[in-house]
Amino acid sequence: MRVFAIPMRTRFRGVTRREGVLFQGPAGWGEFSPFADYGPAECARWLAAAREAAHEGWPAPVRDRIPVNVTIPAVGPDRAFEMTKASGCRTAKVKVAERGQDDADDFARVEAVRDAIGPDGRVRIDVNGGWDVDHAARMIRSLDRWELEYAEQPCATLDELARVRRMVDVPIAADESIRRAEDPLKVRAAGAADVAVLKVQPLGGVRAALEVAEACGLPVVVSSAVETSVGLAAGVALAAALPELPYACGLGTLSLMDGDVVRDPLAERDGEIEVRRPVVDEEALRRFAAPPDLEEAWRRRAADAQAFLPGPPMVGVDR
Repeated sequence: MRVFAIPMRTRFRGVTRREGVLFQGPAGWGEFSPFADYGPAECARWLAAAREAAHEGWPAPVRDRIPVNVTIPAVGPDRAFEMTKASGCRTAKVKVAERGQDDADDFARVEAVRDAIGPDGRVRIDVNGGWDVDHAARMIRSLDRWELEYAEQPCATLDELARVRRMVDVPIAADESIRRAEDPLKVRAAGAADVAVLKVQPLGGVRAALEVAEACGLPVVVSSAVETSVGLAAGVALAAALPELPYACGLGTLSLMDGDVVRDPLAERDGEIEVRRPVVDEEALRRFAAPPDLEEAWRRRAADAQAFLPGPPMVGVDR
């Protein structure tokens, strides 16, 4: 059990340092890295995903490469243009509705990304539930002048998503409404989304996410939770195992972090990520090892989450 802390190159959803725990088991390494606002019960799913990765492994892949989007954080338009151009991706996901910014910032960023990716590239926005219904409808219509592929989680609740979906022509994708829901399948029953964004850790592992994908009956985009290559490998395994993969996936997020814990990171090349499981590097683990107080805090977090999981505890996790 190793605790890591890696600086972010750009502030992302308020996070300036990505932290978490890596577990080694007979099947390899697994990652447990829930964000700070997750409580023990929600964190249990993240721990279940780490346990699956370390002790069970994943289903066999049906493809060997995964198309991915570049993720553009809430940066200025010049930087957004540069990041899009440098990525080599043909799809870009643009963060909008950042606290402390206004609509004009979103317009400038999306326009810059469209200019960089060209008329044949795809541009999607990610709101992280930051708008109310009327604001969402107004902004999505305005931003669609740059031809949006879809709008991800424009509002916080399923009811709001369903209302926005009826008000706009741009497809709506659900993220938080799936990964933070007690019943991830309610999104389809509510008529709230056209696309399901699935993340392995919040859903409890690759197999659990595959079950959600099959049951919800919506096209799926596999996305990361801004993980190291250990956590990304689980997302890649999910994308590789899906029967169909109509959209580029949100797994090209390593460029947001200033380091990694493996020898050959799962970075995108020419808009794709190879399906493989990278080797953890001992020197990198030492370089990004968390200080003692942070390590103890993460051990407590893992132990609190373990209390909500059946079966024997993970090695190194005790109360």
